[in-house]
Amino acid sequence: MKLAICNEMFEDWKIEDVFSYAGELGYDAVEIAPFTLAESVLDISESERTRIRNAAADAKIEIAGLHWLLVSPPGLYINHPDAEIRDETRDYLLALIDLCGDLDGKILVFGSPQQRNVMDPLSFKEAWNYAEETFTAGAELAGERGVTLCMEPLSSDQTNFITHPDNAVEMVNAVNHPNFQMILDVCSTAKEGLDMPTQIRNCAKHVAHFHSNDDNGYLPGSGNVDYPPIIEALQEIDYQGYLSTEVFDFKPDPKTIAKQSIDFLNSLL
Repeated sequence: MKLAICNEMFEDWKIEDVFSYAGELGYDAVEIAPFTLAESVLDISESERTRIRNAAADAKIEIAGLHWLLVSPPGLYINHPDAEIRDETRDYLLALIDLCGDLDGKILVFGSPQQRNVMDPLSFKEAWNYAEETFTAGAELAGERGVTLCMEPLSSDQTNFITHPDNAVEMVNAVNHPNFQMILDVCSTAKEGLDMPTQIRNCAKHVAHFHSNDDNGYLPGSGNVDYPPIIEALQEIDYQGYLSTEVFDFKPDPKTIAKQSIDFLNSLL
């Protein structure tokens, strides 16, 4: 397993400074939220992509990939009733995949809860089919770019579309492409009252990424989640991907969060 940290909590930091600090702490990678780089990835030039990639190399750290994919620009929606919006979202997802490849990233996390809810007048099945169409197009490009697009089951207080890991596996099987897999997130799994070690074992074939946090949305080890069995389960399935810390509370500061997170996880590894 490799340890990564998500960059959005470093709110006012330059991305190269995030790389440097993460590297100093011993992280293997940084996971990037694209909205922290630009409102639209279409505005990130080839030279800027090269600069970001080189900055990570200089810091001797990997770019794990991208998450929070559809936060900006506004109006994106994976399974919207309006075909024009769906097409725009599909095209933007493809642009994100290209960005990930250009940065030498490995994964893209499709979470974006407010851009995937089942919306009237669609039935769940119709919304599912629209999402599957877009993910199929994304998986094909992901295969060409050597990255993996990951479906993230999120807790039902965030979305009404794919809230259980089993649902994510169903989507993975429907798309049926090696570059479309799934991610597990500790906070969302805990909020749904599910046992994470059990979910890890059940989904072992398809788990390509993992978000570490706690049931309180804060850093791993800060809440009620029993972490040793989680690490044991990941080791049991021979998980070789990133263990990437994503928090939703940025207090007291990013340095403290990043340091305490890696210290806790290293104590278990």
